[in-house]
Amino acid sequence: MNTVTSDKSKLYYPKMPATWWLTKRAYFLFMLRELSSVFIAIFLVVFLIEIYQLLRGPAPYAAFLQRLASPGWIVFHVVALLFALYHSFTWFSLTSKVQVVRVGARRVPPPLVTAANLAVWIVLSIVILLVFLFA
Repeated sequence: MNTVTSDKSKLYYPKMPATWWLTKRAYFLFMLRELSSVFIAIFLVVFLIEIYQLLRGPAPYAAFLQRLASPGWIVFHVVALLFALYHSFTWFSLTSKVQVVRVGARRVPPPLVTAANLAVWIVLSIVILLVFLFA
């Protein structure tokens, strides 16, 4: 008499706690960087809604801006700005690890590439700010 039995192989499934990303600082910063994309995405949706309200006319746009002036939205925008700055900073820091810059036969040290990227970012941000303030 043949009996059908399920012969499942005994595989090892490691148990990971839900807070695995809190065990190391690098994991935490990685998850923080991933979380930043959520806030940036929400900001972009709000920005698209703002453009839509602008196209609808001055009255709907003014009402939308009045809603955005509430303390909750101001806090959200400050948090979104901080996340955008963190995301940008980590992106420019990673660039030097991926992008190998050579001058002649010598390789430029990665910290110098990171510093150059950050310097260009800061200078361009200041130029754009000045254009908007004085144009």
